[in-house]
Formats: sequence, structure tokens, C-alpha cells
Amino acid sequence: MQDRLVADRKVRALAAAGSYGTELAWAGSVPTFVTFERGLLSAQSELRAGLLALRFPYDQLERWRDWEVAQTEAPLALIATSRLIYDPTGHYGRLQKMLWNLSSERLAVYREDLLGQAGQQLDDAARTLGRGSGVPEQVSALVRAREVALGLLYPALLTHLPAWPELEVRLPYAWRATAGLRFPRSVYGLERLYAFGGEEEARRVLLATRGLGLVDQEKRARAAFQSGYYDGAVRLLRDEAARVHPDDLARWTSLSGARRERLSTLIGLTRSPLGPTALEIAREMLLDVREGR
Repeated sequence: MQDRLVADRKVRALAAAGSYGTELAWAGSVPTFVTFERGLLSAQSELRAGLLALRFPYDQLERWRDWEVAQTEAPLALIATSRLIYDPTGHYGRLQKMLWNLSSERLAVYREDLLGQAGQQLDDAARTLGRGSGVPEQVSALVRAREVALGLLYPALLTHLPAWPELEVRLPYAWRATAGLRFPRSVYGLERLYAFGGEEEARRVLLATRGLGLVDQEKRARAAFQSGYYDGAVRLLRDEAARVHPDDLARWTSLSGARRERLSTLIGLTRSPLGPTALEIAREMLLDVREGR
């Protein structure tokens, strides 16, 4: 696929992403390519024959050379951690160098922007929770707390190093290895929100996927389980269950008992903090990230 992409005249930049083909590769690694193409109107994701292509319009690559634009629009971690293959214009390489060499002042401003977004989302979630205290509201608060912690607070934490997040099945192991010793309180917040339980919990969560339309996710999680990445499998299925089944979570009391039980196991409702407690953990993490602890 790499040769075909390079030969395609629409492709003006190409890079490899993820762990496939590196010393960190494992049984579940998927060959992943990032392309910037002329004539493409919007970002697209295409999985074909076991190869994943993340495609972006070429004019975005030119726009993202401006940091003020890139920090609000670009998939920064994806670009910063990818491995350049083809870049005849040099734009991709220059964008990467900009991300690798951001000044401490710019990183501090970027961190505060992420923290501001996180605080706003937690405030919104608290207001939503205030309109009811049923299971849907309690679960919604947990899901939002996880989204904020993973999507905003963890990237903000890494600006202290500086580093960029790796968003693969092995993510829990990456955050422990990269940030666990230096920022134990922040990483502990992530651990509390996901309520990991090693091999036993991973096995329970995998069994609960049956009948919930999570076939692809279950395959990825099972590969992680078989490779010993138990917490990675759990993190993936917790987040994917919430993403794929928001309607079920909203009408919790109308679900059959069996479906409620499976979703409860997947999301970890009996193990995880719910409602205001989940939001408070995320707020504590926000403070810890700001202080770098």
C-alpha cells in the first residue's frame, strides 16, 4: 500500500503511524498510514485489507504550518508521532519540526487552553447532572469525565515533558511508562476513572460484548488480552461501549435486564465512580495536571 500511495499523484505527503513496523509492534498492531491528498474535501478514514489510511486534504497541511491554526484544527499527536515516508514539498516535515520544538511558553499557553476546555466541559456536565440523579445522569457524568481526562487532561499533562500521547490499545501502559513516575497523582486520576482490574476484569468485559454490535472492537480487545494487555482491552471497550450505545445509556430503565447487565459490566458501573464523584476526580486531575504532579 505504501508504494501505491506514493505513486498516486493526488498524495502529496505520506507517513506511517502507530506501532506497526516498529520495535513496539505487537500482535494487534495495524499498518496505519497518514496521507495528505489534493482534491480531498474532508478528513476520511479507510480500512481496507487490514490497512488503515487516515486521509486529510492537502490544503490543511499548508494551513497547519501556522501554530495558531494547528493547535485548534490539527491531529497534533498523530502528526507529531508519525514517521515520514514521502514529503516532496517539505510541508509535513516542517510541521513535525514545529511540533517537536515548541517553546516552553507556547506549550504553557497550549496547556492552559486544554485545561480551560476541560473545565468548561466539566462545568457543563455538572449542570446536566443537576437536572436529575437517575442512572442515565450518573453514567453520563462518568463517560464525560473519562472523555475529558483522556482527550484533554492527558495531552495537557504531557506538555510538561514535553511529549505527545499515543492513542492505541496499549494506552494505559503508555501513560504509566511515560508519566507515572513523574506525575503520579495525575495518572492515578486516570486509573480511578477506568477502574481496571487486570486479567479477571478484562475477561468479564470481553464476555459482556456479546450481542451489543461491538464485533470489531471485541476483536481488537481480544488481541490485546491474548498479548497480556488486560487494562488496554478494558479501556478500549469501556470507551467504545459508551461511544456506540449513547441511546441505551440515556434510556437505561427501559432496557432489558440482560442488556443492562452487559452494558454495566462493559462500562464498569459497579467498579467506577459515578455522577459527581467522577466529575470531582476529573477536577482534581485538572488541578494536578496544571501543577505538574
